[in-house]
This record gives sequence, C-alpha cells and structure tokens, in this order.
Amino acid sequence: MFEPCPCGSGKGYLACCGPLHAGARAPTAEALMRARYSAYALGDAAFVLNTCAPETRPSRLDLDPARTWTGPAVEWARDTASGRAEVRFTVRLRNRGRKVRLTETSRFRLDGRRWLYVDGDLD
Repeated sequence: MFEPCPCGSGKGYLACCGPLHAGARAPTAEALMRARYSAYALGDAAFVLNTCAPETRPSRLDLDPARTWTGPAVEWARDTASGRAEVRFTVRLRNRGRKVRLTETSRFRLDGRRWLYVDGDLD
C-alpha cells in the first residue's frame, strides 16, 4: 500500500524518508531537512535529536502531540562552502486547531559523510 511521505516529495514514505529514519545517510542537506520534517510529523524525536550537530543539540526534545504537521515547501537549497549548506523552507501546521506557518533558513554541515543540522533562523 502506498503511504505518501510527510515531507511532500510526492514519493512514498518507504522510498523517501523511511530509509533515512532507519539509518541511511541523507545524500543532501535538503534530504535531511525533509527527513527531519517527516520525523516531526511522525513524532520521532530521537531522529531529530540524532541529526543535530553535537554543539547545538538540545538535551531533550518533547514533541507536542497537539500539533499536526500539514506540509513543507522548500524555497531553495544551496551549498554555502565546502561541506556546508543552507535550506530555506516554510512549514504549515495546526497547533491546537490554529493554523501556523513557520519559515526557516536552516544551516547544515557534513560530519564525515553525514549531514547534520547546525541551527536556523526563523523569519
């Protein structure tokens, strides 16, 4: 049965973010951003924490079950330096019935062959 990926790629979850959630490496910073979005949507706090750079990783992450993640829109993704990239995106969600839009420019870096989320700026 086809289960669409929460990241909005149009692919099935098992062919998109599912392998990353199971331990495969993200090939690009954008792929990691999409997998992190899917992890938020699916309530997988461990994946979100494990893909943060150690120096900016929070000690814990409590995901609010009252939030319903309804979709991301990637505006752009670009390499900024060797082993560094940025992704700008907007996500839509419902928080306790209220519609919310968040836009962020996220920064990522390669650690070996693994992309990690460093930090981001919300607009």
